[in-house]
Amino acid sequence: MKRIRLTIAYDGTDYAGFQIQPGSRTIEGELDRALSELTGEEITVIGASRTDSGVHALGNVAVFDTESPIPAERYVPALVPYLPQDIRVTASEEVEAEWHPRHCASRKTYEYVFQCGPVEDPLMRRFGSYIRRVPDIEAMRKAAAYLVGEHDFTSFANPSSQVLMQGGSAVRTVYAVTVMKEDPAHRLAPGSCTIRIRITGSGFLYNMVRIIAGTLLQAGTGLWSPERVKEALEARDRTKAGPTAEARGLTLVGIEYL
Repeated sequence: MKRIRLTIAYDGTDYAGFQIQPGSRTIEGELDRALSELTGEEITVIGASRTDSGVHALGNVAVFDTESPIPAERYVPALVPYLPQDIRVTASEEVEAEWHPRHCASRKTYEYVFQCGPVEDPLMRRFGSYIRRVPDIEAMRKAAAYLVGEHDFTSFANPSSQVLMQGGSAVRTVYAVTVMKEDPAHRLAPGSCTIRIRITGSGFLYNMVRIIAGTLLQAGTGLWSPERVKEALEARDRTKAGPTAEARGLTLVGIEYL
């Protein structure tokens, strides 16, 4: 028996998230089906990050056990005809039998994208949340600085988070938050731009990155002062943070195992 680790990229628009849900199309369900058809075995993958409905990934990770003679590195091309076009395995390798993608120390990096300007870019509609007004980037950066470090992120988690409902800790470490403004090569109208918020941390609570994105936008549009983000963090109360940004703007960029 071998354990194979896969790195997976996908457009999550048409899926009800990563994790299998009865009656819904999911990333995990498509992977299980494709691997089972390829190997002739009943395969169930274990994913590193259970991304939400509509969320994308460039570097999610999953493992599965198999007795198939297919070489570990061959799963990348072998799975192409078995997977839909919006899911691709980008790397595959054999790992130790006890290696688990959620039990190993890691750093996860997410990116949230806002497309800004007088006209919504139709080429970005699946991968970026649209706002008409270009926000104040410096204000967003000042606000983001308060989130770096080890904090209790209760204010930035959905109250229905399984961790919180089971009395678990909301303490997480955010290593870096960067806010970048880009002027796209193709501009639909003067003033169009893209805002990217990239966050690296030890782990994230349910909806945490989307709530952070929505909160930083409050600072960028002048509805909040940057200092109010610090107050929201210290309150440990979801009602004190900003709104939850749309799922379509979020991508799991990658997972670094330490």
